[in-house]
Amino acid sequence: MPDENQSLVTGGNDPFLPKLIAGINQATRIDIAVSFVRASGLSLIKNAIEDALEADAKVRIITSGYLNITEPKALRMLMILQEKGAQVKIFESGNTAFHMKSYIFVHREDRSSKDGIAYVGSSNISQSALSHGLEWNLRVTSEENQSSFEEICTKFKTLFDDQRAIILSNEWIDRYHAQYTTQNPQEQTRSGVDVEKECLPPVKPNKIQSEALLALEKSRIEGLSRGLVVMATGTGKTWLAAFDCLATKAKKILFIAHREEILSQAEETFVRIFEDAKIGQYTGTQKDEDADILFASIQTLGRQAHLGKFSPEYFDYIIVDEFHHAGAASYQRLLASFSPKFLLGLTATPERTDRADILSLCDNNLVFENGMVPAIDQGVLCPFSYFGIADIEVNYQEISWRNGKFDPEELQNQLATEARAEHAYKTWINKKQSRTLAFCISTKHADFMAEFFLRKQIRAVSVHSKSSIRRNEALEQLNLGAIDIIFSVDLFNEGVDLPNIDTVLMLRPTESKIIFLQQLGRGLRQAKETGKEKLVVLDMIGNHISFFKKAEALFQIGVTNRERKEFIKQAREGSLELADGCFVNYDLQSIEFLEQLIQTKVDTHLETYRSLRESLGRRPTASEFYLAGGSMPQIRQEYGSWVKLLASENDLEEASLQIVNQHEPFLRELEVTVLEKSFKLVLMETFLALNGFISPPTLSTLATRSWSTLKRRVQLTADLPQEYFTSI
Repeated sequence: MPDENQSLVTGGNDPFLPKLIAGINQATRIDIAVSFVRASGLSLIKNAIEDALEADAKVRIITSGYLNITEPKALRMLMILQEKGAQVKIFESGNTAFHMKSYIFVHREDRSSKDGIAYVGSSNISQSALSHGLEWNLRVTSEENQSSFEEICTKFKTLFDDQRAIILSNEWIDRYHAQYTTQNPQEQTRSGVDVEKECLPPVKPNKIQSEALLALEKSRIEGLSRGLVVMATGTGKTWLAAFDCLATKAKKILFIAHREEILSQAEETFVRIFEDAKIGQYTGTQKDEDADILFASIQTLGRQAHLGKFSPEYFDYIIVDEFHHAGAASYQRLLASFSPKFLLGLTATPERTDRADILSLCDNNLVFENGMVPAIDQGVLCPFSYFGIADIEVNYQEISWRNGKFDPEELQNQLATEARAEHAYKTWINKKQSRTLAFCISTKHADFMAEFFLRKQIRAVSVHSKSSIRRNEALEQLNLGAIDIIFSVDLFNEGVDLPNIDTVLMLRPTESKIIFLQQLGRGLRQAKETGKEKLVVLDMIGNHISFFKKAEALFQIGVTNRERKEFIKQAREGSLELADGCFVNYDLQSIEFLEQLIQTKVDTHLETYRSLRESLGRRPTASEFYLAGGSMPQIRQEYGSWVKLLASENDLEEASLQIVNQHEPFLRELEVTVLEKSFKLVLMETFLALNGFISPPTLSTLATRSWSTLKRRVQLTADLPQEYFTSI
């Protein structure tokens, strides 16, 4: 074994990668200069660099195209790091050889001095150089040799500020890619790099993705230009989208999501497949309008001012991720503004009652569906053993509940107690496997739980945006068996690949079924390297109606008491429908909690509406209300119309409320009159045009518009409630 205090890292049995990762994780400034970068090597340190950027570390990287060894795919990956805050430059050396290999990690710096560690030697950023190759790298620390460390830092700054060092751009990568593809591989091999071995292995579709790709191709052959794909968390929806874009030879691609973290993860996926495409973002801080593949936040591109910058046919292929959000006005504007050759909606978790409205936005074309149960049956996801544990130390009825959420301060105070931690510990110690990820309500709760488990001699860490240990470091320690459990808040909800997790501990209620399934999905991925046979899920169930959301998500039950009672009956009898190899057990007290919540309660239309609103986390539509068992005649009898109910529940925006109050008699007549949908919409559009809400349509446009196009135009331009179109 190598001596931890030795100055020279030699490779082989003393690999450079662990030293490099440790340096990145401890630094406030990271400076890297290498002559070339391969994607296989960059992928080994990318997560650590991203974590450092999230922790506000300064990152500067300089490389080159010397000898055409740097991989274009790696440069696209560096562009993603640049988007996240790294400074990346290319040294245009011309005829000058560029053989730099230095890694500098500054821990502390002020005007007079710097503290840290540097490595100067022979390792470029490639898989072999960092993991198993014989590479010598000399360590220099400020503690042992302040002047030498300062000199290395100064020389790096001189190099980085050299006029030949230019900022990495898509244009430079395009020019470099052209000469890279014409380079003779033998010339690259003479440089000492086995180019073929240093390439990332090709990614191929899994079973589910292959089936979905065939269904998408069939859909287009039939002449359809929009479609919805429903796939369980962990089965690779983003990869599917990238594969299908490649299959259609799309030149201009738009990927839409509601969070920038999702966009960055999607970028990394597409870069693996489209290394010669110009990648860009369209967000609040960056607008790369000329990119071949554009990753846009809906909050930015969904605004009319930004949509107007692109023609309706500008994009060949549009992907809308998490399509269950598509009912929002910003998504509706985007869907109405573009006419791509194909538009793909992706979701893992459509509500049963959402289905009709989501499908209508995809021209009622459900291309492919494969949920959690079939994914487990097909071996793409692993089986689970789920334990519903009574949360006996918390009385959720005493915690304030406003607008579908618990008061966060009160909830945290109830969850972070010694008694509850002891209950969770005893449950975990009896049922756990090897590697546990626990979800907490706040950073304070995560820190409290980690400290409690440490006192029990359990190797535990708390990981969040302010923790001393970074996410990649904690995961590596968990994978190696150096720790037993990670307590986290929201860093692992989605997008992070965690196949080795074999136990999930749910220590928090959730207002979102989507988040619950995402957290569950962290452990459902297969892991052949650890021999994982199943995922153990330990879920705390309390005495509050919101805990039915977990059952609704996992077992697709409805929100009415009749459906909930049937679920409880099946849970008691052990007759719930499960995938092969799966097991579910609710302890008796957790079932009693749920029974007490609905024991004497009888569903009314108003209770159905409110339960549905709580379940969805937003105002339900009329069709969702109807599909959940609500009675529209009963609503009209008591309130006069559907929108009057919405008004009484304060669920109408001011603009919509104004239209309803001004024209309620006509709108109510339109709501109850039996007419063809298209004719009813023509009446609606004409009425709105006469009242100045929209521009008058021509007879020719009315005659040629599809139902979905008409509906989108009226909804968007008039800002009328969705209910007038889902209930007719």
